Amino acid sequence: MKHFFTIIALASTLILIPGCASSRKSGEISDSTTTNSQEHHSMGHGETPLSGHSNSHQRHSMGDMTDEQHSSFAQAKLTISQNITPNTPVPLLIDIKDAKGKAIANFDTFQEKLMHLIVVSDDLETFSHLHPTYKQNGRFEVEANFSKPGSYTLLSDYKPAGQSEQVSLLNVEVPGTRSSTPKIDLNRTKMFGDTKVNLAFYQPRLKAEQNVTLMFNLKEETSNQPITDLQPYLGEKGHLVILKQSSPLTAADYIHAHALNDTPAGQVHFMTSFPQPGTYKVWGQFNRKGKIITADFWVNVE
Repeated sequence: MKHFFTIIALASTLILIPGCASSRKSGEISDSTTTNSQEHHSMGHGETPLSGHSNSHQRHSMGDMTDEQHSSFAQAKLTISQNITPNTPVPLLIDIKDAKGKAIANFDTFQEKLMHLIVVSDDLETFSHLHPTYKQNGRFEVEANFSKPGSYTLLSDYKPAGQSEQVSLLNVEVPGTRSSTPKIDLNRTKMFGDTKVNLAFYQPRLKAEQNVTLMFNLKEETSNQPITDLQPYLGEKGHLVILKQSSPLTAADYIHAHALNDTPAGQVHFMTSFPQPGTYKVWGQFNRKGKIITADFWVNVE
């Protein structure tokens, strides 16, 4: 017998800062395993197997919002039509609706896609950046692979037509025995296939709420020379996702930054800021000869 799991989360309009986007929003959870559904409403954070949670970026509840602010909220419903097994592709259905429950039919393209879906384990060890296919009437479909047991956070990033970028956040629980918490490696130079990547900053120390430029230097493994075969990825020189180490993860922990133009060969720079002190993980993604390199690093912010 197939099991259908449905999750609903509310998404708020993103507040943008230079090179970065993040949000907090108020959430509604719907968890359905049969034809009878039970709904839970929460203004804070909640976590159950297959659950969604969110919080308001402006630190206010939906009841404090104006009619215009309230109308900007979107609902993202995630449906998983089969049991989840580690390392087995599973289809995901994501339905985007407005605050009144009506399907949102039109979306604006940003970074060459209608939706960016970030799937990350809550220990930040595993990461996927997917692009669901739009099936009309507010429905997106994609296949995801959860590599190990544990809790996962899904951040669905999209733009209803004429509105700002929005993020819906949901949780998925993958059954099985969990592995130990991975060690945090603060090394700034790593090998990714045949590409050597170094992460550097203009500032000697990273501080919260200050603009910072993240510089990814990519070199050939054998010659140690800057690579010259970078191609555009999602319309830019690279793509950057940052998440703060938190439990549970919230949309406020999510940063999505855009690459700067006119950087030297083999270098991709991003400007952003870290909202709070803490430990963050960054994933820089680059297109080298048609193959996407995902370079991940841990950083500490004071």
